[in-house]
Amino acid sequence: MAEKRDYYEVLGVSKGASEDEIKKAYRKLAKKYHPDLNPNNKEAEAKFKEVNEAFQVLSDKEKRQRYDQFGHAGVDPNFGAGAGAGGFGGFDGGFDFGDIFGDIFGGFGGRSSSRRSAPKQGRDIGAELSISFGEAAFGCSKEINLYRTEYCPECDGSGAKKGSEVVTCPTCGGSGQVRTMQRTILGSMQTVTTCSACGGKGKIVKDPCPKCAGKGKVRKSRKIKVKIPAGIDNGQSISLQGQGDVGDKGAPNGDLYVTIHVKPHEIFQRSRFDVQCEVPITFVQAALGAELEVPTLDGKVKYIIPEGTQSGTVFRLKGKGIPILQRSGRGDQYVKVNVEVPKHLSAKQKSLLKEFANLDKGSNHAKQKSFFEKMRDLK
Repeated sequence: MAEKRDYYEVLGVSKGASEDEIKKAYRKLAKKYHPDLNPNNKEAEAKFKEVNEAFQVLSDKEKRQRYDQFGHAGVDPNFGAGAGAGGFGGFDGGFDFGDIFGDIFGGFGGRSSSRRSAPKQGRDIGAELSISFGEAAFGCSKEINLYRTEYCPECDGSGAKKGSEVVTCPTCGGSGQVRTMQRTILGSMQTVTTCSACGGKGKIVKDPCPKCAGKGKVRKSRKIKVKIPAGIDNGQSISLQGQGDVGDKGAPNGDLYVTIHVKPHEIFQRSRFDVQCEVPITFVQAALGAELEVPTLDGKVKYIIPEGTQSGTVFRLKGKGIPILQRSGRGDQYVKVNVEVPKHLSAKQKSLLKEFANLDKGSNHAKQKSFFEKMRDLK
């Protein structure tokens, strides 16, 4: 008889491997050599048996301890030290492979069947809402219309017609799961699947509710109040917990996510929590200085610009921006002044400007003087 390979070598793990590492290695090899994936392949069948024998020992703390101390003799019933721990024969006790093969073959075992039969949480739903620039800045309350799934008012979510009864599923006894024993080349293997008779609910409706056709849920139109926080920006969403579709009985509802769309403003542009605007001024205001009336989110304010203000100059109004979302304080407002050059001058205006130009020659235009000096230097 050929000498048995070391079990750690069979699974490709080190002697100090953790339980998770052993299980992970086993899953990989069991899938690789499983007879269903390798029909009529004697070599794969032998490998599969070897892998399972190694896993049976190394996944059991007591057996693994004996194996580490005495080797194969410690788990071989023929030596007396491992009665009942033998290699392959140990499967006849009804070993549950659901935990292993549920991940590999999607229902061959059934590790996830308990999850499938558990009450499902309601579905999250979404909505969109358009608000003004000012409403986004300072917050507001809005009402939106939407459709969502709710419990049927006729049967209160049971799915049964009034006066009829909901009975325990006779197939699974109310557990929502069916356990079966199968004889395989490995011995007896137990599998757990969702009960097909009741869909994993454990209950059967004999006479369905006519309003919801036995589903227990219906689509309803609802008006939901939404509180918009100050400082919210375009494209951001608000979460309303539990306002989504209803879940199965015993499970929570889904959530509602409202995406905000902020309408553009005629004057202001937003940059995070700062606002920007442009204010036109006349040539005279720019040259002599002036008191301007500047629009802000809080209303109009007075602002004095100094004489000689250049077109494109930006002034800051501290704390006149957007309230910072979910925090104290506000951003700033930046005001850019643009000098407007007059058109369609009268004869008198042209005459006065010419007179001004004659008086102004070369006196107050440092930038212009520097520019023409640079031009003279060009070759």
